[in-house]
Amino acid sequence: MTFKKKSFFLAALALVLPTLAKAQEFKAGKFPDRIILTWSADPKTTQSVTWRTDSTVNKSFAQVLVEDSSPKLDKPEAKEYEAKTEVLKGAAYETANYHSVTFEGLTPNKLYTYRVGDGTHWSEWFQFKTAPEKEQPFSFIYLGDAQNDIRSKWSRVIRKAFATYGDARFIVHAGDLINRSNNDNEWGEWHFGGGFINGMIPSIPSSGNHEYFRDEKRTLTLDPHWRAQYTLPENGPKGLEESVYYVDYANVRIISLNSQMIVLDSTSLKIQAKWLEEVLKNNPKRWTMITYHHPIYSTAKGRDNKEFRELFKPLFDKYHVDLLMQGHDHTYSRGQNLPTGVSGKVGGPMYVVSVAGPKMYKVDVNPKWMDVFAENTQLFQIINVDGENLTYTAYKATGEVFDSFKLKKTSKDKAAVFTDLNKQKK
Repeated sequence: MTFKKKSFFLAALALVLPTLAKAQEFKAGKFPDRIILTWSADPKTTQSVTWRTDSTVNKSFAQVLVEDSSPKLDKPEAKEYEAKTEVLKGAAYETANYHSVTFEGLTPNKLYTYRVGDGTHWSEWFQFKTAPEKEQPFSFIYLGDAQNDIRSKWSRVIRKAFATYGDARFIVHAGDLINRSNNDNEWGEWHFGGGFINGMIPSIPSSGNHEYFRDEKRTLTLDPHWRAQYTLPENGPKGLEESVYYVDYANVRIISLNSQMIVLDSTSLKIQAKWLEEVLKNNPKRWTMITYHHPIYSTAKGRDNKEFRELFKPLFDKYHVDLLMQGHDHTYSRGQNLPTGVSGKVGGPMYVVSVAGPKMYKVDVNPKWMDVFAENTQLFQIINVDGENLTYTAYKATGEVFDSFKLKKTSKDKAAVFTDLNKQKK
């Protein structure tokens, strides 16, 4: 090769390599990937797991047994389940099979180990722990939008959250997990970022606006990946199964609303409000937390979900909801007793907006309803529940504590009492 030709080749390679670096593909194979825990039934006695393979794997299994630290895991007492298989195919991505199993008859508060595969191509063995029968302290992770540059810039946030509190019992995702609906590569990045964490700690995801698209009839449609890759409770309103649901864990009821349908569909707005009131009215748990994507009090300029706020806020107040975990506005904001924003006064739910991914907005609302806010900051939250005490801590991606408060709640029929832990530190 002449010097001139070699120089041309190197110059061309320099142009191509950055493109190749951005074009990582997440194609399915015979070995299971995108392994993720969720709940579809009682967390004390069941555990659901979903995974993906290529389209050649039509029959798949999951094995589970009590963890006893022995390396002899493939033994007769391992219970085997045959998976339900669903085909997912899109115009822009290859056909893949999604497999799901719900382990049943488990013992509360017990550590289990499991694997999934087709009998020849198995995953590694993962662990999970069932929910306790009675109240006991536990913590969980709450993450705002991932959305953009997921593999590159969001991954470190969920991993830092896991490194900070690896014994978290579940992870709440407040919508916009990806940026372009029905984009398999972006879902590949999301699963890549969570990695083995998703296979060990159950997820409680809420759908956001970026999980939706309009089909050829202009019908608002949830990304088909959603129901294929998550096995969630079907205790929501008809037609909104697995995007509107609730999970009871220990002394907490976690409710997920579909705010994209609330803000864009007046019928869904009323249906979800009616369903929510019944779920709140018949709630036996001490703590009530709700997650959804669109904040009812926005932090970004020009955004106002008025109908959502006017119909749902009275329910939040009436039934003493304790914590609202929101996303969408790509900032951090926290406030109570809205719209006055007087934290510390007994009676109001705590509203939080957070962002885990790199897309950022400015806090631009007047008057500012929040007591604490941040811009251009990726965060994760760890919430500890211990009987009548809840401690909330927001961390920067560095692991530095940014915001912290405590709620004390003596019964489900009373509002929680707020303590600002930031002021105590000062």
